[in-house]
Amino acid sequence: MSMSATPVEAQSFPPSRTGSPAAGADVVRGAEKRSLASTLARFLREPLLHFTLLGAIIFGIDAVLHPPAKDEKVLIVTKTMRQSFIDNFDEDKERTPSEAQLQKMIDSWVASEILYREGKALAVDRGDETIRDRIAYKMQLLIFDQIRVPHPSDEQLRVWFAENHTRFDEPERVSFYITPPTDQANAQRQLDDIVGQRESEELQHLTRAILARPVASLAASFGEDFRDRLLAMPEGEWKLLQSKDGWHVARLDSRRPGNLASLDKVRDEAARIWHTDETRKLAWEAVTRLKASYQVRYEP
Repeated sequence: MSMSATPVEAQSFPPSRTGSPAAGADVVRGAEKRSLASTLARFLREPLLHFTLLGAIIFGIDAVLHPPAKDEKVLIVTKTMRQSFIDNFDEDKERTPSEAQLQKMIDSWVASEILYREGKALAVDRGDETIRDRIAYKMQLLIFDQIRVPHPSDEQLRVWFAENHTRFDEPERVSFYITPPTDQANAQRQLDDIVGQRESEELQHLTRAILARPVASLAASFGEDFRDRLLAMPEGEWKLLQSKDGWHVARLDSRRPGNLASLDKVRDEAARIWHTDETRKLAWEAVTRLKASYQVRYEP
């Protein structure tokens, strides 16, 4: 690589009136070398370029020695895979993912597969016989290692906190006792026994104490109607309640109101989570750039 001297550089190092032409040429060549060294020094201080340059060199050599197959940049999302994502969404098989949730799972698999293939191309699996996810994980480490995120400014942190304050707010919480689900008639007999203080030891052992449960999580576990009726109950009284799983005897023990978080009180934690979010965003952008050279096909 060579760089020609600019007019400014030529004027800065004029040939000596008493020196030979060769001496003048040496001076110009010295200026070119210093300019080249300065450019290289600035280049070498860019950590993201290290990864790009390393990948380009390895990909270039590999392209010569091992021409890529036509389908190396094609990812097939089969029907079986889609069904597997749907089946594994909920262990209890009670819920199916929405289209957005299913697409998120597919995107995660696509990103993992891309990292796996790119990792193999970089030979990060050499001497390692672990599965695809392990190789993709190594590629993630390579990418994360090159990312440098500066500390957020006060304005950046305030804007981010305004959008993410619910991650720091203290939610309203509730504590209650609940018996296992059963049919309505049996639940009524259990209520009568509990009120009469003649419940069996077995029922005592099976009754659960649910402590400081966020109110926002009740609907997903028990149903909205259960949540609303539980919150309307007077504290300390046993009542019949129906959840999505059946009938229970429940007693509301306590409620604790929620509190809105203040940035000044959680600034350090907020800055740490902001940094993590920004790092993940930049890492995902790196994977997206790799994804641009791939095709993702869905099996009909």
